[in-house]
Amino acid sequence: MGAPKKKTTRLKRGHRRSHHHVKSGAFVKCDNCGELKIPHSVCPACGYYKKEQVLEVSEL
Repeated sequence: MGAPKKKTTRLKRGHRRSHHHVKSGAFVKCDNCGELKIPHSVCPACGYYKKEQVLEVSEL
């Protein structure tokens, strides 16, 4: 394995790593309760999916 000929500068390293950031997830509002939820999934707050209740959510 070859050794690098020159030191990678902070500028070059920063440019290479500029695309390594974490992207935020997408959220949509629930049609039933208005809470934010992941798209195409059951709302964890009310248990509704596509305006139909598919899960019973118990309150603590």
